[in-house]
Formats: sequence, structure tokens, C-alpha cells
Amino acid sequence: MTINVLTPPAVEPVALAELRQFLRLQGENDDALVSGLLKAARETLEAQTGLALIRQSLRLYIDRWPTDGRIRIARYPVQSVICITAYQRDGTPINIPKSDIWIDAASRPACLHLSELGRESKLAGIEIDFVAGFGETGADVPDALKHALMTLVAHWYEFRGVYGPADHPVSLTPAFDRAVALWRRVPL
Repeated sequence: MTINVLTPPAVEPVALAELRQFLRLQGENDDALVSGLLKAARETLEAQTGLALIRQSLRLYIDRWPTDGRIRIARYPVQSVICITAYQRDGTPINIPKSDIWIDAASRPACLHLSELGRESKLAGIEIDFVAGFGETGADVPDALKHALMTLVAHWYEFRGVYGPADHPVSLTPAFDRAVALWRRVPL
């Protein structure tokens, strides 16, 4: 299973002005650097937790039709499924109608239930386009996650020129780890 971003978030979860205030920066000289650090921090948090903080379009690739007809979507929260394309063994695409699926988006991971179509017709790979994220703006993102982002950006900003990549003392702060610990998925 692979997930790729089709349409990235339109904004970051934390406004640049709010981050500048958190870092106690007076001018706008480091705005490009801070913006880059914020994007990297968001991507790190999303990769570690399986969350999508701000609304974004994603595509899930699956190599074969699931035997039980269920697909778990490892991004949370799933807002909607846009389309599902299955492929026959010869590579011919087939669009799966929305009437043949049911999604439990409230669970984590979200569970997509498919009809019996795939087992009967020997379908192979599947592509699922979906939308995930807490909302359109940072106001929709939980405050603990925004604080984790700002803490990580502050840490990276503080140590940006002191150590080389191989000698950096820590890449994630304990404060970041504690803030995102509640959101990490723990396999049973």
C-alpha cells in the first residue's frame, strides 16, 4: 500500500505570524526559512502519526483486490472518497460506482467496504482517490498538534547552523514526542 499526495494542503496549520511570535522573531528576514521548516515539520508529524492536518487530496495504491472486501485507509481523518479505479489483469481500468462501496470514515483507520465485484471478476490493483484532513484552515487542527509543530520548528530553527546533519544531537524534541504521542497509531 502506497499513499501519494495529489493536491497538497492550501495552507499550513500554523500561520507564519503566529509562528514568528512563538519564535520571538522581530523581522521578516527568516520567513522563507521558517516557512520551509514549518512545511517539513508538518510532513514529519503526518508521516509519524498517519494524520492529514489540513484538507488534501490523496491517492491510495493497492496491488490486489482484498480477499475480505475491506480496505483500511491509513490516513486520518478521511472526509470523502472521490473515486475508486480497479484494474483488470491486462491493465484495463474499471471505475467502481459509489453505490458498490461503503466507508466507515469515523474509525481509525477508516475502513472502505467493497462489493463482491472484485472477487467475481478477477480484478487486480486498485487506486482510491480520497480527501483527508481536519479542515480547510489551521483553526480546524487540534491545538496540541499545532503546538507540536511550533515546538519542532523552534528546535530546528535553534540548531540550524550549530551542528552538521550527522552530528545533530536530536532531530525531534521530547516536547514534540509527548504532544504527538496521543495521536500515534499503536499496532496491537
